[in-house]
Amino acid sequence: MKLIAQLLCILLFAFTVPVIASGSPTEDLKPSLNSLVDLLGDESLKGEEKKDERRTKIMDEIKKSFDFREMSRRVMGSTWREIDTAEQENFTNIMTKLLENVYVGKLETYTGGDIEYVSENIKGQRAQVTTLIEDNGVKLPVHYIMRQDGQKWKVYDINIEGVSLVRNYQEQFKSILRKEKYAGLVKVLEDKNKTFAEEK
Repeated sequence: MKLIAQLLCILLFAFTVPVIASGSPTEDLKPSLNSLVDLLGDESLKGEEKKDERRTKIMDEIKKSFDFREMSRRVMGSTWREIDTAEQENFTNIMTKLLENVYVGKLETYTGGDIEYVSENIKGQRAQVTTLIEDNGVKLPVHYIMRQDGQKWKVYDINIEGVSLVRNYQEQFKSILRKEKYAGLVKVLEDKNKTFAEEK
């Protein structure tokens, strides 16, 4: 779980990249990543009183390079096909808020090292961008799993040392969906988000 909690943090600190053709998965990540780095270093957004404004700006940038709907679809598995379009949209919003609550706070305090982009593998409309991040003197491979959404590549999963963000949530939600169905899972996530809101 510690590694999973660091996944989004790791994504955001891409400072050294090779030259890659425009429109590639890696190239499509760069504008949002650069903006996120600027936001996290912006002294005018520091402090508890700026928390809401800072979080809003951070999420706006993350949404430019993340496909939360695809992530939510994969997390839900076969249940996704059993709910209607409005329910899919609602779940995507709830899931996005949960990820914001769980991970954005870690982004705000992360002071890790540079990321080196190693490779980019594309198969049809799917791609994997592999990077190395230095952690306590050890370089760890981090894989960004992406899909083509129109003309833009977006991340829908992150994998580090064999641990997938999507698979992790799939496992957490599986028993809830089996016992309490979609409505039960929504209630669990809404309660978690409410708890985060009350802690502000």
